[in-house]
Amino acid sequence: MNVPHPHRPSLWLNARLATMDSVHDAPYGALEGHALLLRDGHIEAVLPQGEVDAAAFDGEVFDLQGRWVTPGFIDCHTHLVYGGSRAAEWEKRLTGVPYQQIAAEGGGIVSTVRATRWLDEEELALASLPRLKALMAEGVTTVEIKSGYGLTQADELKQLAAAQRLEASLPVEVAATLLAAHAVPPEYAGDADGYIDLVVESILPVAARAGLAEAVDAFCESVGFSPAQTRRVFEAARAHGLKVKGHVEQLSNLHGAELVAEFGGLSADHIEYLDDAGVEALKRAGTVAVLLPGAFYFLRETQKPPVDKLRAAGVPMAVSTDLNPGTSPFASIRLAMNQACVLFGLTPEEALAGVTRHAAQALGRGDTHGRLAAGCVADLLVWDIAHPAELAYSVGVPLLKRRVFRGAAQSID
Repeated sequence: MNVPHPHRPSLWLNARLATMDSVHDAPYGALEGHALLLRDGHIEAVLPQGEVDAAAFDGEVFDLQGRWVTPGFIDCHTHLVYGGSRAAEWEKRLTGVPYQQIAAEGGGIVSTVRATRWLDEEELALASLPRLKALMAEGVTTVEIKSGYGLTQADELKQLAAAQRLEASLPVEVAATLLAAHAVPPEYAGDADGYIDLVVESILPVAARAGLAEAVDAFCESVGFSPAQTRRVFEAARAHGLKVKGHVEQLSNLHGAELVAEFGGLSADHIEYLDDAGVEALKRAGTVAVLLPGAFYFLRETQKPPVDKLRAAGVPMAVSTDLNPGTSPFASIRLAMNQACVLFGLTPEEALAGVTRHAAQALGRGDTHGRLAAGCVADLLVWDIAHPAELAYSVGVPLLKRRVFRGAAQSID
């Protein structure tokens, strides 16, 4: 976890707080005319303005003049560390060239794997830096970064190490996830079981011992790995003390979400083909449903995730960019919020919860992140808006006034 140097306590006055804390009944958990006391990188208190004696406060004082404040945004599903680009491949697909032909010519995920393997750790971090900075410019303070484009032990660990390098260089918290079970690499063509042997016997244990990942993901799908193969990955993750999450039910229903829930997984992601049994399993396990509208849009999919059923069951719904070179090349969390509303039917309030409170739960940080509440980390955003719905409404308009990470304020140029 990225912990900045100690700094003075601060008092943020005359704020309108979208706390996103369910203990408050108002929409967005809104509190008008309140102040925030930040100390040692955490929120020490949320106070009515009338209870604050700013003159006696020994620290920095900021007058927000009625501006809205939200928790820092959390992008809980990204693949942002990779090499190369697939824009030319996308152009071919738009002109009618089938994916099978592109893959036969060396395109598709294999091209990203090749480009990622070519770069060393420092080069990979530098190539990924603009994508992370773009997310931060829209208010992201915590981001999940997956591996999955190395597909060898050395290259998977290199991706995770590059993610740690990014965290060390910027005011952002990175949650690293091992996604070695993303695709079958060329060296194991026709031998998915053999590759899973490598993942569970070598790559995963080494990553766990090195402290390079806190969670393990797997692509459980007809074009990825079977439920039986995914189960082996999850069993190995549990044996090595790592949390579980899954790419499931994106293109078909293999009951991967039920498998994630069986292992007490943090999140089931994509879930366009999730059925009633899957919804019930997520509800019982307390597993978050992560919606990824960018991939849905980019691939021109038509099967939407069962938002109404998830809502009725009380399953928390997170929203994320799924930033990756092949199916969602969008470094914009606010675009993901807009897409979740327009394409999937979320309300703006649900979309904001999806990148704050529920995204925090999807990363196992629900007690400390994603809310403006005493005891939570002091990651917050100050906005020039009249209403929180604007955050999912006017995509591309620079609305962020200040980004605060662990209590340290940064101006937005």
